Amino acid sequence: MEKDKHTVFAQEVELEEGAIHRLTSVQSASSVFDPLANMLSKQVEEDAYAQMHIEDDSPYAEVRAAVPSTDDTSMPQNTWRVWVLGMLMATIGAGMDMILALHSPQFFLSTFVVSVLVWPLGRAWEKVMPNIKVLGLPLNPGPFNIKEHALITIMANIAFGNGQAYATDIVMVLNLHYNTFFGWGFNLCIVWATQCLGFAFAGLMRKILVEPSNMIWPSTLVTSTFLTNIHINDNHVANGWKISRLKFFLIVFAASFAWYWFPGYVFQALSYFAWPTWIAPNNVIVNQVFGAYSGIGLFPITFDWEQIAGYTGSPLVPPLSTIFSVAASMVVMYWIITPAIHYANVLYFQYLPISSSSTYDRYQNTYNVTKIINSDLSFNLEKYKAYSPLFLSTTFFISYGMSFASFTATIVHAYLFHGADIWHTLRHWDNANPDVHYRLMKSYRGVPEWWYCIVFAIFFALAIVAVRAWNTEMPVYALVISILLAMFMLIPIGVVYAISNIEIALNVVTEFIIGYMVPGKPASMMIFKTFGFIVNLQALTFAQDMKLGQYMKLSPRLLFACQLFSGVWGGLVNCAVMKWAQGNIVDVCQSTQKNNFTCPGIRVFFNASIIWGVIGPTRLFSEGQLYYGVLFFFLIGAALPVVNWLVLRKYPNSWVKYINWPVFFGGSSSIPPATPYNYATYCTVGIIFNYFIKKRWFHWWSKYNFSLSAGLDLGLAWASMMIFLCLDLTNADYISWWGNNITYDTMDMTKTAIRVVLAEGEGFGPTSW
Repeated sequence: MEKDKHTVFAQEVELEEGAIHRLTSVQSASSVFDPLANMLSKQVEEDAYAQMHIEDDSPYAEVRAAVPSTDDTSMPQNTWRVWVLGMLMATIGAGMDMILALHSPQFFLSTFVVSVLVWPLGRAWEKVMPNIKVLGLPLNPGPFNIKEHALITIMANIAFGNGQAYATDIVMVLNLHYNTFFGWGFNLCIVWATQCLGFAFAGLMRKILVEPSNMIWPSTLVTSTFLTNIHINDNHVANGWKISRLKFFLIVFAASFAWYWFPGYVFQALSYFAWPTWIAPNNVIVNQVFGAYSGIGLFPITFDWEQIAGYTGSPLVPPLSTIFSVAASMVVMYWIITPAIHYANVLYFQYLPISSSSTYDRYQNTYNVTKIINSDLSFNLEKYKAYSPLFLSTTFFISYGMSFASFTATIVHAYLFHGADIWHTLRHWDNANPDVHYRLMKSYRGVPEWWYCIVFAIFFALAIVAVRAWNTEMPVYALVISILLAMFMLIPIGVVYAISNIEIALNVVTEFIIGYMVPGKPASMMIFKTFGFIVNLQALTFAQDMKLGQYMKLSPRLLFACQLFSGVWGGLVNCAVMKWAQGNIVDVCQSTQKNNFTCPGIRVFFNASIIWGVIGPTRLFSEGQLYYGVLFFFLIGAALPVVNWLVLRKYPNSWVKYINWPVFFGGSSSIPPATPYNYATYCTVGIIFNYFIKKRWFHWWSKYNFSLSAGLDLGLAWASMMIFLCLDLTNADYISWWGNNITYDTMDMTKTAIRVVLAEGEGFGPTSW
């Protein structure tokens, strides 16, 4: 019977293929903002629906193409296979992500890695394990099915889908930069509270964010398509290619694993392939313009997948319109405006590297925060006036402006182009527009709201313990405000994200609020930001996976248990691996760490604690201060979507319909620690696959694109781990030859490409601060 259902679904997908091909050209995660694209998409959607003659299905064509409209309630879900493989993947993934987060460039495992890797493990389990019961659960309930696969994928996504637990950055910064150690109790309380409070919020608001049919959550459709394709196992010919997705993935994985040993160990120049800097290693302009590490990477070539996907994820997954918007942002803001203001010496930029995630003092040295704080980590104004104001590199300055603009641009753009959708969802919170997937879920017992209330009470108590049992100087009222901010912003942010796949980040807002609320307290700033920002982000992650559970028809109570346990376990693994890394990796998080475990993300987090927590926004961004002008980005971000909206009302076919300001300002948010070099290579690969290959060989792209991405990610992850285990743990040296040494002999890699170099003891900047 199940085979018949899969056959019917495969026929439906095949029948709709032509319409979907047209649909993908006009509808994507970011083009939802475009009214013209909406109109074209709706017409194509109606054509596709008429073509399929489906009376009871989702009203959205992209959902119909990705999700079966049937369910087999007899399919086993709560099995030992789910729990063992799910917790195994959560453990390995959370541990690897914690280690990889310390490396430069950063790299995080994709959930596609788990989706593909667990498939042969599940199939092996069904062939090897005996069919007996252990503690009432069948050890081998039969064929490894799509629901088990989806549950394992969700467990892994909760444990490490957003990278390592964000709160570990607080612990690392306190330990390494402020020489403050609160111990295991604090570490676990702060990690578990920030990771799991969002689970309670997502569950309590699931009737608004998950159950309605118009809450699509586009990224879940990619996972749903991937899982459905594997379990349908329809190995059709795609542009002449007959190999199955699984075999293709295994070949790519093996090739990626073997290849990374060259840029990662044997021939490291293949990674930072900034060859103009090799020709002129001591030329400041050449290293600033073409540098890959501390330059703007004007000639972006690399043979290292980690450079391409390390900071932003695989470029094979996002829609083309998003990649084009990111490319436009990178070119305009970092290849045109950045060098323009740098070489004009605006705000003393020529005294610093053009691209760096570090903060500097007036002597061109890394800012020494210990010179401006008291023993209790509080700010000392007299020491600050005697020492130095804080200076930012050019790309760091631009990145703050981009963050400010993206926040206001997304809110205004969402209000203008999605206001009706948001209001409709809020008015009809009781799900006035149910679809077949919501109705099919009625066959399963739901989760009562009081379960989520208990979860909230437990982790809110842990949050209070974390800030009061240790000397964090974080007032409880500030903790409550940060959690309320995360909660009240969840509905508007969640609705926009579920419809458009555009996320509004609260990191800038939380930094602003705590910088004025509790000035001069870096620990308080980091904790407030993490609760306000990450609790909201984690809630989106939990809600997104709840939607995948609805699409895959997973038991809500089983999903509740899987999400909760994987969230708690992932946090524990992160804490354990973090402490192990601090004790076993020599010079971890130091700029001189020989194997590039320099902790770029933690360095940015530390710099943010100085900017917003120690010195505070009043002394940096208020009127009359050095970086006051960056605040105008808030106004720019708010104004530009209004211009688009007014123009499109009068001229619907105007070229401005191609400009997506939220993606333009927010797409390059990882700079720093990423550089324009990383984003340029990312966009180049994304355009090749999502435009040229997709347009020319659409069937090949549909069948193999996500398998290619997963294979590259997994091969890189395992090769990186093997190099780490073989070399870093044994403190072995890398091969010393030209192919490894040439990159480290340039001003780009040493971050010494500075146009104006001061004499010893000489300073620059304003005369008073």
